[in-house]
Order: sequence, then C-alpha cells, then structure tokens
Amino acid sequence: MEEPMIDDDRRPQAPDQSAPLLEVRDLRVTFNTDQGPARAVDGVSFEVGPGEIVGIVGESGSGKSVTSLAVLGLIPAPPGIIETGSSIRYRGEELVGASEARLRSIRGNEIAMIFQEPMTALNPVQTVGAQIVESLRLHRGLKKREAWERAVELLDEVGIVEPRARARAYPHQLSGGMRQRVMIAIALACEPALLIADEPTTALDVTVQRQILDLIGELRDRHQMGVLLITHDLGVVAETCDRVIVMYGGRVAEEGGVEEIFYRPAHPYTKGLLGAIPRLGQRVERLAVIPGTVPNATEWPAGCRFHTRCALATERCRTRAPERHTIRGDHAVACWEAETAEHLEEVE
Repeated sequence: MEEPMIDDDRRPQAPDQSAPLLEVRDLRVTFNTDQGPARAVDGVSFEVGPGEIVGIVGESGSGKSVTSLAVLGLIPAPPGIIETGSSIRYRGEELVGASEARLRSIRGNEIAMIFQEPMTALNPVQTVGAQIVESLRLHRGLKKREAWERAVELLDEVGIVEPRARARAYPHQLSGGMRQRVMIAIALACEPALLIADEPTTALDVTVQRQILDLIGELRDRHQMGVLLITHDLGVVAETCDRVIVMYGGRVAEEGGVEEIFYRPAHPYTKGLLGAIPRLGQRVERLAVIPGTVPNATEWPAGCRFHTRCALATERCRTRAPERHTIRGDHAVACWEAETAEHLEEVE
C-alpha cells in the first residue's frame, strides 16, 4: 500500500520523553443529553513531551476535539462532566478539579489553543491587534503601548505582511489564511509550553495549509513547544507529527510513531483510513471507503466499537472490549485480531 511520503528532513527526531509536558490518564468525558448519557471520551491516555508534535486522528465523532477541550478545562458543565478517576497533568500538576482561577492562569499563558474556525473564535468587533494585546496585558502585565508593539512583532513573526497596518484590521477584513495566522499569533503571545491546534488547516487552500504547517514546525523548533495536533488529514500528520494517536468511538484504537503507523498499521480502522487516501498516479473507478458511520455516543455497541464496520470481527469482538497491547517499542493497538509484530507486513 502506498502512503503519504514522510519527510524526515522536515521533521526532527522526537526529543526525550522522560519528562512529559502533558500526561492524560484514563480520561472519560460524558454529556447528559435528551437521548441519555453520551460518553464522548472513554478511557483515553497519552503523553506529549517538550518539542514533540503528537497528532490525534479519526473521523468526526471519534472524540478528538472533546479530548483537547478537556485538557484546557473547557468542557461546559452542565451538560458535560469529566468523570472521577480521570487525570490530566500538566508538568506534574493535576488539572482535573483545579479551580477556575488556576485554569484561567494556565489557558493562553502556559497552554494555548488554536481553534478550528478562526472566524468564529475571533471577536468580530475588535481589531486583531487589540485581541493580541488583551492576552498580553492579562497574562504578562504589559502596559498598553508595550503590548501593542509586541502584538505587531507577533504578527510579523507569523508571516503577516504589513503587520502594523493589519493589527488595526477587523477579522472580516482578512483572508482565511491571515485569520489563521492571527489565531496562531494570539496562541503564541505568551510563549506557551504546550500548543493545542484543533484542525488548524481546515478550509484553507493547499498553499496556505503548507505555510501554516511550516510555521507551526518552525515555532516548535524555535520555542521547543509541545504540540497536540487534532486533524482528520493523514497527509498533515505524515508531514508534521512525531507520534500518532488514532481514535475511534471515544477510545484510542492505535498509537505509535509516524513510521510505525503509516508503514506497519495494525488496527483495521487505521488500515481503512490509510486505504481511503487518494494516490497520485493511481487510477481507480471508486475510492476505498470504510463502510458505515461512527455510532452515536449514546449507543456505543458492546465489545469493540469498530466491530459493526470491521470485516475481521469475530464473536469475541462483538462481546468484549479489546485490551491494549504493545506490538513493538511504543507501537500499541487495541484490537483482538491485530497481528503480532512477527506477522506484521511492512506497507510497500
């Protein structure tokens, strides 16, 4: 199977993970709905280290964005709740149960987020410069003039032409690519240790996508930020990330280094995602698809949540949730039918 090319020259080796910035353990998030409780995230665990880019991929409804919002304490309560036993540690500090004042001091300052749609995330009645200034004054205590000059510098740093003039523009006066760069400038204003990017290239043309991804990579290298990249685009993951977490049905289906996931996928869901990627130079009448859709979170099937769409499903898959097991190194999978390391065939 031919996969997106992984550019090792662009992506430096993953740094030492002995002291992770972020540790998520057994995260469970439930929403009370008219149809009953919906457990959108169910037992998710992962880590992000300094200077590391970790990608979370999966279809809509897999729990990617809810996971990222939980890290920042942005789950609306009610109807949402982070269940007892969940743990989110930032530099060893437990954030689940932390006071709102403490979470506010961390958001935008030590952990920043680029939201999925900048047009709705940005304030339409404030200039983009004023929105950057607000963050700098709140978290860094800068005076207004100092904050304004720093805002102009940040816009220049993220590649916006004529930053002083653009700082006085309103969001609707900027292109989609410029608005995304403004979101990155706001996120980076306080030089966070961890950046969460939720679909940062959605709805952008391929040229602007390339520029935004290059920018995130450059800033990661410059500031040694950890980055949690939420996306459905496997091409973006191949070019940008050090490690990959594949989510399905609110759970982690597979996790490992980029080379392991792309060249030696073990979970049928991961193989299905990779098989659905169009390939240059290959003419087919019909693209490969994964049959069916992600189930509703109020009606998760028993056993493996992917079994209703999986051609390899057995009776055990239908009745018992698969246990996570390690294949090799940091490559792990939760699937009863996944091959062992000795039988995995490298993708050609």
